[in-house]
Amino acid sequence: MIAYFSAPHKESTMMHDAIDRLLERFPSKGKECLIQVLQEVQELEGYLSDQSIRKVSEYLTIPASRIYSIATFYDQFRFTPQGRYHIRICRGTACHVLGSSTILAELEKQLGITAGNTTRSGMFSLEVVSCMGACSLSPVISINGTFYDHVTLAKIRDILLLYRNREEGENGRD
Repeated sequence: MIAYFSAPHKESTMMHDAIDRLLERFPSKGKECLIQVLQEVQELEGYLSDQSIRKVSEYLTIPASRIYSIATFYDQFRFTPQGRYHIRICRGTACHVLGSSTILAELEKQLGITAGNTTRSGMFSLEVVSCMGACSLSPVISINGTFYDHVTLAKIRDILLLYRNREEGENGRD
């Protein structure tokens, strides 16, 4: 796994090389492949860094400002690293009616961040989504793709504790 926070120079160089190899797979160098290139860079890097956008800009000969303009139009692109545990909270109608705003407030309080941000430790990030398509399970959150249904304030505390304990257990074995 790539360390997004305070990555050593060696890992940064490896990422740089990996992006170079990725770009070589797009010999047409046209703007028509920009979205696919950005998706693949984000898949590789975890987000779109300033450095990777500059590399794409140079390779595709598209101004970086234009790439930012296009990428910010789409919800799928991120410009900051996600936490090791990425929490998505549904704010669709069913979740809203059943209290997702209270759940969001509790998550922000417990994590010490607002939606769209990552904790200083890099452990958690928080994202609000319009709908997760799990209305019968409302309110719902997912963490790295694992869904938690009928979430309550007490459940939020327990879920976060589970991940914090998991992290401590993994760090304790090193």
